Amino acid sequence: MRNEGHTDRVLHTAAWMWIGYLVAMALVDALIYLGAPRLPIGLYYLGNGLVAVLFLGLSYWSWMQRKMGAGFFPFMILLISGAPIVLHHVLVPRIPPGPLANVEGMALRQLPVLFIGLALTAWRYDLIHVILFSLATATLEMATLVLYARIPPRNLIAFFFVALVRTVSFIVVGAFINQLMTRLREQGHSLQDANARLTHYASTLEHLTISRERNRMARELHDTLAHTLTGLSVTLETAKAYWEIDTGKARELLEKSLLTTRTGLEETRRALKSLRASPLEDLGLKLALQKLAESTATRANLALETSLPDSIPSLSPDVEQCIYRVAQEAVENVGHHANARKLYLGFEADRDGLKLTIQDDGQGFDPGDKTISGHFGLVGMRERAELSGGRLKIESQKGSGTRITLVI
Repeated sequence: MRNEGHTDRVLHTAAWMWIGYLVAMALVDALIYLGAPRLPIGLYYLGNGLVAVLFLGLSYWSWMQRKMGAGFFPFMILLISGAPIVLHHVLVPRIPPGPLANVEGMALRQLPVLFIGLALTAWRYDLIHVILFSLATATLEMATLVLYARIPPRNLIAFFFVALVRTVSFIVVGAFINQLMTRLREQGHSLQDANARLTHYASTLEHLTISRERNRMARELHDTLAHTLTGLSVTLETAKAYWEIDTGKARELLEKSLLTTRTGLEETRRALKSLRASPLEDLGLKLALQKLAESTATRANLALETSLPDSIPSLSPDVEQCIYRVAQEAVENVGHHANARKLYLGFEADRDGLKLTIQDDGQGFDPGDKTISGHFGLVGMRERAELSGGRLKIESQKGSGTRITLVI
């Protein structure tokens, strides 16, 4: 048996379908037996109606469901399938002659209700239970037919074949419903697993993004505030040493410390401002790259050359962020560490993809040397490129400058 979370709703639907069917049949019989005595047909609908109302009440009775536990659902299937069979054959002799008043007609009357019981069984249980349900309903019908209907043996044999065809039909239809529900459950479980994996991926991506932004903040603060404070500390220590020996030299060092402090403050403000990609939002990628290169070239006294397309195709925010952040890290490294005279920034966008190039004529470095200043930033650029589905290429030699290429 499979545990389902929508059992109550299914039973409610089955109960109202049963009652709706009885009401519809009552209207049909009212037209068929117009002018006939009401008592016989009234007893038929009274018996079936009471059982249907009982089924409806039990489907809403939470206390009884908890009390009966796992036996509640089988009991409800027995009620909706067994009671109509017994009542139909008990009341066969009491229904006035007319359409659907004979034994075969009564079998057709109860067929829709038995289909509801079949659907409940196929929905909740395995295929073997569908087969047992079909055989059990046929056996119960034959038993009640023999005990109450008192029909001739010839008609009994004919009804046996009718019951046999109905049983086979029930098994085929029940197997189809059961397989359909099995597929739906499998798809539901697959969707749940996919949703869980997607949630886990989103959470992991969020943590990675936060971690990378923290690393970027660490690099920015290391390249600005840490350098400023280190230089300021050394200068102040030197001024302290000269304080008693050479007052003029100490005052000169203090003036230098004030200048370093102001410069460091400006750099820290710039770094904090750059943590937000506001240039992208305000200017777009092309102008943001242009402004970034011009700002660094002015600050580091570099000769600037740029090559940017007239228009850049629409890109996803993640790709734009990656391009801008890589360019920002690369040009900042040129301004802080390269001791260069020239800076080149180029960007290409065509059918083959996107290509960002930052090149300088500075002192260069060994890309395999992890002890070099700025290595922390190179790692961050590689991470950003890989996260956006791109690749980063770093070409540099000592004394020959550096060329950084991002391809997405």
